[in-house]
Amino acid sequence: MAPYRNLEEYNIEITNEVKDHFSKIMDDIGEDVTREGLVKTPERAAKAMLFLTQGYKQDAEEILKGAMFAEDYDDMVIIKDIELYSLCEHHMLPFFGKAHVAYIPNGHIVGLSKIPRVVDVFARRLQVQERLTHDILECINKTLKPKGVAVVIEAAHMCMMMRGVQKQNSVTTTSGFRGQFEKIETRNEFLKLVSADLS
Repeated sequence: MAPYRNLEEYNIEITNEVKDHFSKIMDDIGEDVTREGLVKTPERAAKAMLFLTQGYKQDAEEILKGAMFAEDYDDMVIIKDIELYSLCEHHMLPFFGKAHVAYIPNGHIVGLSKIPRVVDVFARRLQVQERLTHDILECINKTLKPKGVAVVIEAAHMCMMMRGVQKQNSVTTTSGFRGQFEKIETRNEFLKLVSADLS
């Protein structure tokens, strides 16, 4: 047996129900769900949808609480360029981009990998970018109780690129600030560091 195996597990009953819905949709739009290339597509689509919406069954606060450590550090901590992939709740088409998250500790720090996991928990739901930004911000603020939190998300939306206005080069930016980041000098320092190439 391999030292490590990354396994995906799906609830069979729910997967079959979602698979049947995808099969019906494909039939309704005029596809032949019995042809060779499509026979397994409803199941694949069902599993993809369950994967992309797994955030509903995850608790972001518990993820943070599981890796909080007492520490006197009280300067800015930034995790930038966190890739995110979500589904627009209006058309169920993807939007994707990057999140930049910062906090100023107030007696506790958190394991660095937990911030991207919090981003994923909220992104793996049907979302709008504005609420996604707010959800991440409020979760960190409520759980860590830091001196300040900042979240900026930059994303491209397939619902604008593939359909509707069909603008392929547009990017949407949303932001949220709490605590010390509401002060213009702290906010500017964060935005400068996020945009800087420090390598």
